[in-house]
Amino acid sequence: MMEQFDLIVIGAGPGGYVAAIRAAQKGKQVALIEKASLGGTCLNVGCIPSKTFLQHSEWMEKIKTANQFGILSEVKHIDYARLVERKDQVVGTLVNGIQYLLKKNNITLIQGEAVVKDNLVVVVNNQEFKSKDIILATGSRPFVPPIKGLDKVAYYTTDNFFDLKKQPTELVIIGGGVIGIELAFAMAPLGTKVTVVEVADDILLTEDNEARNVIKRKMDQLGIQYYTKVTIQEVTNNEVILQNQKIPYTELLVATGRKPNIEIVSALNLELDEKKKFIKVNGKFLTSRNHVYAIGDLIGGFQLAHAASKEGLTAVSAILNENHLPYNPDEIPRCVYTHPEIASFGLSEEQAKLKGYEVVTKKMSFQGNGRAIAMGETEGFVKIITEKKYHEILGAVVVGANATELINQILAVKHSEGRIEELATLVYGHPNLSEVIGETAESILFKAIHE
Repeated sequence: MMEQFDLIVIGAGPGGYVAAIRAAQKGKQVALIEKASLGGTCLNVGCIPSKTFLQHSEWMEKIKTANQFGILSEVKHIDYARLVERKDQVVGTLVNGIQYLLKKNNITLIQGEAVVKDNLVVVVNNQEFKSKDIILATGSRPFVPPIKGLDKVAYYTTDNFFDLKKQPTELVIIGGGVIGIELAFAMAPLGTKVTVVEVADDILLTEDNEARNVIKRKMDQLGIQYYTKVTIQEVTNNEVILQNQKIPYTELLVATGRKPNIEIVSALNLELDEKKKFIKVNGKFLTSRNHVYAIGDLIGGFQLAHAASKEGLTAVSAILNENHLPYNPDEIPRCVYTHPEIASFGLSEEQAKLKGYEVVTKKMSFQGNGRAIAMGETEGFVKIITEKKYHEILGAVVVGANATELINQILAVKHSEGRIEELATLVYGHPNLSEVIGETAESILFKAIHE
């Protein structure tokens, strides 16, 4: 007999496995199908490996900072293979954690590639399964652009870059988006000569312009070369050839974004967006086919792990007919784990004006903050975008140490329907980096003490 489930989730990344667990917690019989590794791109070849590498590089920078302040030390050697081994340990710990949660919640894990038939029967390893509802969470894969010569040379994508056992001597990164720039920051402090090549007008085009400028200054300090608005004429075995320059490399990383794995939907005839690139869904992540939901990289928007998790939870709530808070893209934090970090959410000043808001924007630097000075981490700022009449928080940008943690303090106030008054009147521990958030809020209402 065909095995029956209440819910089948296809894809065990941060969207899929979270959705499966929540449905199981609610008493549903759930199957989770994964053809590769639990945790998906984020855990295995994305968020977690890159942040582990970035932590190694941050330690290197802290050693240099400590030398400036009297703690004299030196790094004799970097055992790169051990750094990779530690990355594997971190990933393994998290994969084991997911396995434990699936078992704890009585979720049936099916290893293999799924095919969904038109009658919503799911086939894996020649075995058929039936479900009342299906959530598609098949994620994405690296996008490799058609560059002349690229198909004839050895290059890496993020799918295999983190498995390098030998540290690159000269690394050229094609792509100046978040992934490319994070990996530049991961490798340069370890001693790798890094060059970033970007065909667009600038690096980090999805980020705040002032934040971008801070990162570019830090790249200059780290010796990371970057070229923008270029045309890549050809790639050879050891050079990337631009219009007027040849850039040598020992390793080449192509980090030019990702494309969704939408092949699974072919039998379902699901409606796609105007560009035929992503699956079209409604506010509850239901596709054009009843009982079929799609989340994560399949649907575009924010291709972020935490966005996919929230989408998965929202889809499960819809399946269960629960009253739930609607998914709000303006409350999804966007994080860049450079050093200093960038974190933001909501509308930029320009976007808010286009939506018709009368906008007040204020920015305060970390340069006068006692904790930042003591840490030697004074780069960066807090910027808050508000609506003038009611002081509604429309968006925020934090650049600096621990920015990806600090942004959640502002976001929590917005999510709780608080306004600038709540941020401004909150008593902040001293000395603390978060004091700059309070001072920025004060500056919107009246002149801040340290302004």
